[in-house]
Amino acid sequence: MSEKKINTSKSFPIDRVMNILRREMRLWKEPIVTRISRADEDPQRPFRILVSTVLSLRTKDDCTAAASERLFALAQSPQEMSALPVETIARTIYPVGFYNTKAKQLKEICEILLEQYAGRVPDEIDELLKLPGVGRKTANLVVTLGFGKPGICVDTHVHRITNRWGYVKTKNPTETEFALRELLPKKYWLVINDLLVTYGQNRCTPQSPRCSECPIAEYCARTGVQRSR
Repeated sequence: MSEKKINTSKSFPIDRVMNILRREMRLWKEPIVTRISRADEDPQRPFRILVSTVLSLRTKDDCTAAASERLFALAQSPQEMSALPVETIARTIYPVGFYNTKAKQLKEICEILLEQYAGRVPDEIDELLKLPGVGRKTANLVVTLGFGKPGICVDTHVHRITNRWGYVKTKNPTETEFALRELLPKKYWLVINDLLVTYGQNRCTPQSPRCSECPIAEYCARTGVQRSR
């Protein structure tokens, strides 16, 4: 095993690493929420991103994609989805994680959007955080992918990998988000989640990452890595 490197945010070659990640991402599927965000002509794009992100929590991407497709076949707007019984939503999105809870949250989200936001998804993080089941990860994804506004979506992959690199030293995703807001060049804010989610699912995995195959290995401090492939 090679000796671990000691990185600081100033010495870490973030531009080089991000270019490598962009090249590597072509090897794998994009996350489902990103695919949905590509539908530029869809006036309900922010709503679809919001719903799919809620469904994606604690759920594998293929399951999220199938559940989203089934649900949007029944309802494509807050008006249509609020008219569905909770039981119908739950049955449609099964087997996503916590499907009963998410069905209730989606129903309530739609009702709040209609009552308080004229049926539109808000484009501010603080407003999105008022919706049930919406945390900072979801709020940032909606703001960045749905509206193209600045934000940094930090999930477990972004938190783990940026700490593994030695780029940040934080205890949880919320701390990582605010650290990256200080460190990460703004040109990467909108793309870092897509890149690291894909990389974290396929190569820089939580357990036994594929370091022997990783083109970023020479820049990585391997913080917290006990065993690798």
